[in-house]
Amino acid sequence: MTVHFIGAGPGAADLITVRGRDLIAACPVCLYAGSLVAPEILRWCPPDARVVDTAPLDLDAIVAECARAHAAGQDVARLHSGDLSIWSALAEQTRRLEAAGIPYTVTPGVPAFAAAAAVLRRELTVPGLAQSVVLTRTSGRASAMPERETLATFAATGATLALHLSIHVIEQVAAELVPFYGAECPAAVVFRATWPDERVITAKLAGIASAVAEAGLERTALILVGPALAPGDFRESALYAPDYDRRFRARGSGRPPA
Repeated sequence: MTVHFIGAGPGAADLITVRGRDLIAACPVCLYAGSLVAPEILRWCPPDARVVDTAPLDLDAIVAECARAHAAGQDVARLHSGDLSIWSALAEQTRRLEAAGIPYTVTPGVPAFAAAAAVLRRELTVPGLAQSVVLTRTSGRASAMPERETLATFAATGATLALHLSIHVIEQVAAELVPFYGAECPAAVVFRATWPDERVITAKLAGIASAVAEAGLERTALILVGPALAPGDFRESALYAPDYDRRFRARGSGRPPA
């Protein structure tokens, strides 16, 4: 028996991995975060599977479901939205499972920031503008931010910022970032990327908060800030330059015939 933690992706059911889909189809028990996982994904569960929405459950109850399946020798598909590497509560669940001697695996999923970038049709690391992406958030009721992890600290790098779980304080976020990025810096808010009700707001950093207020967005949205969102004229990387010598292409060999 194994508990399979599966990143279910950002929303659209066809953005789950093939491995994740196959695990769901093979597990007689499925625990899913009903408030965030697309219901269409549950169609891959076996017809007689025990399917449990964990949205109203606390950690003890979720682990109890895993222990119940373990005692019955039944594999569990444990679905979380996006990818399990960030803000998934994976660590606290696996710590409990390890203590109980219950085996588990982890299958990655498409993260929200990647889905939002795809919706915007943007690369977040553009030569000469930004070569780093910072995934962060603001303090909330569920988890406070460590004192050393401040928006000012991250903004000082000039990296592209992807702020999760912070749409409710976007006015504060914009005010803290303007001194570093400038009022004219491009910003975007992507609400429920890849879901049927997806919405996108783009604006200058100084005006993004008012644009979000007008749209009435209050939750399940990602904030992106940085010059890479509207790169304009930028220097191309050397990777595909004809005189760039690399392992799989000798210098000059990539040029079309005369």
